[in-house]
Amino acid sequence: MMKLLRKHRQWLMIVIAILAIPFVFYFVQKPDYGAIRSDQFGRVYDRNVSMMEAQQTVRLFNLAQALGMSDFVQSLTVGVGQNQNQAYTEFILNLLVLRHEAARLGIRPGASEIADRVRDLPAFRGDAGFDIKKFTDFVQNGLSPNGLGEEHVEQLVRDELSLNQIKQLLAAGVSIPAAEIKTNYDRAYDILSVNLIRLRPADFEKDIKITDEDVQKYYEAHKAELKTEEKRKVEFISLTLSEEEKKLTGKERIEALQKLSDRANDLTQALLEKGADFKAVAAKFQLTVQQTGEFTAAAPDPKLNIDPQLGGAAFKLSQQEANSDPIQVADGFYILHLAGVVEARPINTEEAKPKIVEAIKNSRAREVISTRGAEMVHQLRESKKSGQPFDVAIQKSGVKIEKVPPFSLLEETPPSGEKEAKKESAELTEIKNAVAYMNPGDISDFFPSEEGGLIAILEKREASAAANNTEKKAAFENRLLNNKRQIVFYEWLRERQRSANVQFAKG
Repeated sequence: MMKLLRKHRQWLMIVIAILAIPFVFYFVQKPDYGAIRSDQFGRVYDRNVSMMEAQQTVRLFNLAQALGMSDFVQSLTVGVGQNQNQAYTEFILNLLVLRHEAARLGIRPGASEIADRVRDLPAFRGDAGFDIKKFTDFVQNGLSPNGLGEEHVEQLVRDELSLNQIKQLLAAGVSIPAAEIKTNYDRAYDILSVNLIRLRPADFEKDIKITDEDVQKYYEAHKAELKTEEKRKVEFISLTLSEEEKKLTGKERIEALQKLSDRANDLTQALLEKGADFKAVAAKFQLTVQQTGEFTAAAPDPKLNIDPQLGGAAFKLSQQEANSDPIQVADGFYILHLAGVVEARPINTEEAKPKIVEAIKNSRAREVISTRGAEMVHQLRESKKSGQPFDVAIQKSGVKIEKVPPFSLLEETPPSGEKEAKKESAELTEIKNAVAYMNPGDISDFFPSEEGGLIAILEKREASAAANNTEKKAAFENRLLNNKRQIVFYEWLRERQRSANVQFAKG
């Protein structure tokens, strides 16, 4: 991590993504039935952390999100992406570290400071500031039904204020020279004109010859992997909002989902009883059991297409653990039961031949593209050294030039077609990384892309209209400083985690 401090060029590429979870899911409780079978979560600072304590901290995590404390939650769950269980684990660990370090440093936020922050929380603010009605409603409908109280809100605010004080202490010595800021600002907002050379597998596949000997050799080397796809069939129960309930918002929607959650949990408990039959339990709860056809992991049954996690959950079931935990979707919960498995079976050479030919062709095409790309970069750079005009060098190489619409590292015109936006955005990011520190006329190394590989040539770099925009310059400097402060904070947090001597219970 400390290397980042010495490589300021990477700050321009730092993107902090905040995972926004709808308020409606915050207080819908969904126990982790695999975890609650253990009574110990782990060991931190040479003391045991019980599962009960861990679960209470998870409730604080959900409470912090509901209160709008997004910066606080993000600071304690950095780098976990969208995996909710990892986010819970990181939050539990880092909250313990934060409280330990605050006590060690003698940080004790005062009562008035805590009260001021509580009144300023997004969940309690109205048009005129603090809204006592929102606060009372939150306490009655958000806290009390979930075994929480006002003291838990104050506790989280105390933690947030302690965290902010620690960040301020760490940031005290962070600075960036003015010349460095200007250089990075110019690079970030300069308008770049880039030409691309695109190498595609299709341009080389026609020259790739694959013999029966190649196929047989590949088959022998990968025999264990060459199988049919495993297929599964599941029965499932869906507990979802009615069409009218789907129109609900706010507290009413939360309450409706909570009722479904409670019912799903009751159903799961009944299925955990010895000898429980899925259909019989469903009938007892007056619920309909639906069934899918056979499907693979890559192509789930249409009945499960309501949410991508349903197909994945089906392939985690086993004969010993045939029932899933409640799986939360947008409008309710699903519980799956494994109804059948068609095991993957080995296939012979003839059955595998189409796959093998495709795999060999793709592999060799990538090798050829990589080799050809490196050769082309070398040729173009040598031509540049010799003073040969760029157009002549391109003509000799026999490739076509593709112009990229002008862009800057921090601002660009979004793709006009929404369908292609994600694909173009990913490719543009690769191009930006390749040309960010190039000078006009420079040729990038060959780099892989989704459809083969690319070589980027920076045609020109021009000052943007924002070059003398004092407001943008100030905002950029603030962003750069904040990124550096964040790096310092996260390095400190990881070092403190190591000092905590963290050990997790098995499972």
